[in-house]
Amino acid sequence: MATSAFRRRIDRVIYGTLRWGRERLPPGVRTVVGILFMIGGVFGFLPILGFWMLPLGAAFIALDIPFARRRLDRWMVKIQGRSGGAVAEQPLLNKGTGGGDRHRRG
Repeated sequence: MATSAFRRRIDRVIYGTLRWGRERLPPGVRTVVGILFMIGGVFGFLPILGFWMLPLGAAFIALDIPFARRRLDRWMVKIQGRSGGAVAEQPLLNKGTGGGDRHRRG
């Protein structure tokens, strides 16, 4: 029981962080943030930084790579389904607009 609650909490944090990055950060900045997360992850033995930063940094970088973004979108939908839709009120995918990136120019 405690494990599933812990997993739901992790899902909420990951989903919320990636959603924030997609909606609030322009594409180039997302890559820089991802690289900074990965550099911080290398120093995961330090108290504040952690190894958790490596996959999150890779996910931020994947937001800017089209073929990786599709896989990330599918993974985020899976996280939302696994938690029963409790991670967010709106899905990460914004169907019909290519993922809801407000910084994309047409």
